[in-house]
Amino acid sequence: MTTQIIIEGFNISKNYDSFKALDNINFFVKEGEIVGFLGPNGAGKTTLIKLITCTSFKTSGKLKVFGLDTEKDQKKIKALIGLVPQDNNFDPDFTVYENLLVFSRYFGIKRDEAEKRIQNLLNFVGLQNKRDEKVTDLSGGMKRKLIIARSLINDPELIILDEPTTGLDPQARRKIWEMIEDLKKNGKTIILTTHYMEEAEKLCDRIYIMDAGKIITWGNPKELIIKHIGTETIEIYNCEDVKLNEIKGKKIFFKDRIYIHTDNKKEALEMLTDICENIKFTVRPTNLEDLFIYLTGKELKE
Repeated sequence: MTTQIIIEGFNISKNYDSFKALDNINFFVKEGEIVGFLGPNGAGKTTLIKLITCTSFKTSGKLKVFGLDTEKDQKKIKALIGLVPQDNNFDPDFTVYENLLVFSRYFGIKRDEAEKRIQNLLNFVGLQNKRDEKVTDLSGGMKRKLIIARSLINDPELIILDEPTTGLDPQARRKIWEMIEDLKKNGKTIILTTHYMEEAEKLCDRIYIMDAGKIITWGNPKELIIKHIGTETIEIYNCEDVKLNEIKGKKIFFKDRIYIHTDNKKEALEMLTDICENIKFTVRPTNLEDLFIYLTGKELKE
């Protein structure tokens, strides 16, 4: 059975006066997958989310969400989407339960049905014991869990997570990851933006790497690493640049480090130790951060 494509963007551009926030990009999202959009601040990720959620409109191109036009069928599209924004935007005067109840009214959910959904969602995110607490008394991780619960109140087909774990400690972040994986198992389609490479590698079926409003490359994270730079990285601290020309592999000179990306670690190490005395280095698997630096010349968090 062919997997349905639920979002299609063709030659999408978004201009703010003379600034191109999105520059002629093409992308798609298939039903039931987790798709990540990665890039530094200003890459165009948030602009793209605004277009998908019908809170802003493209300058040119074609964009369909569930086969619907984002400029003509806004209400229908919004009813099918759950959004987790970057910032926690609760009503601070309300309890956990009251925040969810008020939000349910935006979708016309009847009180009895809303009660059932709220209880189920609080159980899902592990906040059943915090039902009657003010949101201002919750920890950072609990607040993000509540935002996720709120995004699910309308039982959306598509969930958009805009940097859902920024600022959380590692334990809270991993709890959120477990919830995201459970949502996928339950058939939800998910769009994820993140600055955490480990997060993208763990969760995403496909990623789009963005920079300056353009999509640089896209595909499965592991396959992209193999395609562009190789599976092993030698990170060097003190070898003269000129000597490295003899070593096979893709070399990156970044800040105070030199990176050699290769599929033949043994050969590269033998050549490296032959030409550099008292060399200091580490060897590790290549990751998405390496790929991003190789493609853009900058760190993701810049």
